[in-house]
Amino acid sequence: MPDTAIRFDNSYVRLPDRFYARLAPTPVKQPELIKINEELARELGIDPAWLATPEGIATLAGNRIAETSEPIATAYAGHQFGGFSPQLGDGRAILLGEVIGRDGARRDIQLKGSGPTPFSRRGDGRAALGPVLREYLVSEAMHKLGIPTTRALAAVTTGEYVFRDGAIPGGVLTRVAASHIRVGTFQFFAARGDVDGVRTLADHVIARHYPEAANATNRYRALFEAVLARQAKLIAQWLGVGFIHGVMNTDNMAIAGETIDYGPCAFMDTFESAKVYSSIDQNGRYAYANQPRIAQWNLARLVETLLPLIAEDEAVAQAEAQTLIDSFAVKFNAAFADVMRRKLGLATQEDDDLALAQDLLQRMETGRADFTLTFRALADVVAEGASNAARGLFDDPTLFDGWAVAWQTRLARESASSSELARRLKAANPAVIPRNHLIEEVIAAAIKEQDFGPFEALHAVLSQPFLDQPTSSRYIMPPQPDEVVQATFCGT
Repeated sequence: MPDTAIRFDNSYVRLPDRFYARLAPTPVKQPELIKINEELARELGIDPAWLATPEGIATLAGNRIAETSEPIATAYAGHQFGGFSPQLGDGRAILLGEVIGRDGARRDIQLKGSGPTPFSRRGDGRAALGPVLREYLVSEAMHKLGIPTTRALAAVTTGEYVFRDGAIPGGVLTRVAASHIRVGTFQFFAARGDVDGVRTLADHVIARHYPEAANATNRYRALFEAVLARQAKLIAQWLGVGFIHGVMNTDNMAIAGETIDYGPCAFMDTFESAKVYSSIDQNGRYAYANQPRIAQWNLARLVETLLPLIAEDEAVAQAEAQTLIDSFAVKFNAAFADVMRRKLGLATQEDDDLALAQDLLQRMETGRADFTLTFRALADVVAEGASNAARGLFDDPTLFDGWAVAWQTRLARESASSSELARRLKAANPAVIPRNHLIEEVIAAAIKEQDFGPFEALHAVLSQPFLDQPTSSRYIMPPQPDEVVQATFCGT
């Protein structure tokens, strides 16, 4: 049985003092529980019933520090929209510590919105309720979609207001991650010429996340190769569900290969390769189709920090680094082809599969078809032998017709029954995603009416994204014209 309290076993605080600042969260006025992720709590060996007690809620709000907790704010730097900031760090988050779950995996438990830190840069260190609810819903939806992500353990209100464009109720999110080490964490030490700090961090990451690199001929090259491979696969998975991170700064790229920092994130409705939702991304740097390129750019910044560790000779190190960076496109294209094969119901591989998928995407963009509904409708095409549901999503239905002939010819070489193909397609293409207008409804109800019923209802539907849920039709359909969300906003 799980223990009643959270038992921490902390490794990051055993690193040198310059890696973090020790401080406790700032207590809040009147914390009240919104949601506990009971499934995740049990995985971590934490009793969810204890989390719902006054003692547990106080811990989730930052008003109480567990006996084995060693709270810290971690230091990191980062490129933000291409411009380098040598010191960023946890400005509104405090790492309570690490737990070893029932599966033996080590994970961080962090509070977001827990008050100012030495890295707050004159900010209040708090979080508004809206971004807390958004991250809870989207991160858990990503988990259920099978995409590596940080997760939400709990959310609480604070009984206080934060002041952004006006007074907004505050909240605290308890976030769980494989770790919170970022590309920007390496940059923090590299920017100071602290090669020992980079080496210490790299050794910690190898031990914690990439133990297979420890015995490689060049452990630091092997570390980078492993990080690059995970990121290539992760970005391919993002594109496969129409996800736009919105702010892919180097301080928002987790070394462990998880999706992290859900700020102005969004899932596309109508497919548009250059789609941007983030209100701060004025030039489309982090648009949907740019995400692979930006991931490669971020990884180039990471390998720059590792150059002194890869080889003593600078020219040799740079040549090896360039070879590694150049390999990203090959790894990403292979991962994206795998994602798209599954979305098209293909279990075998042929050279033209990716071209077939890209042809569909181009036709979807021209025909202004909904991303999620189009791929989900493919199951109906093979199961019922009719394409009305899919073709009706296009402004010009003949755009789908022209592609469907080539697709069905390709499917004929799969040697699978119609029912098996339909099963594959439904297993790869979700029926529901956290659509932007639904999230905005949830936030509005919580802020204006203190009503968390819509949050609970949407969360329940998103917990089974691949199932046809008869009562979930309003969650499946795209927004009406007056419901379309044109911009999303950062949680800070």
